[in-house]
Amino acid sequence: MKHEIDYTLYLVTDREFMSANTLERAVEEAIVGGCTVIQLREKMASSLEFYRTALNIKAITDKYRVPLIINDRVDIALAVDADGIHLGQRDLPAGAVRKIISNDKIMGVSVSNFQEAVKAVADGADYLGVGAMYATDSKRDAEIVSLAELKTIRNAVDIPIVVIGGINKNTVQDFVASGIDGLAVISAVISQKDIAGAAKELITMFRGGTSNSPSLTVI
Repeated sequence: MKHEIDYTLYLVTDREFMSANTLERAVEEAIVGGCTVIQLREKMASSLEFYRTALNIKAITDKYRVPLIINDRVDIALAVDADGIHLGQRDLPAGAVRKIISNDKIMGVSVSNFQEAVKAVADGADYLGVGAMYATDSKRDAEIVSLAELKTIRNAVDIPIVVIGGINKNTVQDFVASGIDGLAVISAVISQKDIAGAAKELITMFRGGTSNSPSLTVI
């Protein structure tokens, strides 16, 4: 399955920026709007809360056959049989994690430069999250990655790349012809009043068009 993943619009959850009244509703609306991957990030939750939330979200992603990636917590990913895990530079080393999870599981790694990207690939990463491309409220201390560095990374690796950090409808055009595989977004989708419509618009813009079509909604 992991070799057939569509990374076009990769949603990273964040309750702080969520417009919907429940995370489950926000995720379902995002998927209906076209999000192709969901990463569950629960930095403030207890292990039990994270586990229960992951089960609820997995029921939704399974329903729509969209991959569920768990941020950081290898134990949670394995406990709920998520599709994969995403690691930052301060999390468990990717090489060690690959030994824990099966080869069928997706492993993504956040990188901000060429050296980190090459190491992540060597450690068994299936995709890279490159950023932060722009300053963002969700991660104020993130190192900014230039478009030139992104190009260097793209030329150096042959696995999928998603960009993250300040990705929204005002910046998406910077990546249309960049050779990347997808956009990782938080507030550009999950904070919007019309979550599904926001997702649909970003996908259309990334694929080189504009959208004025009515958006789908979850009832």
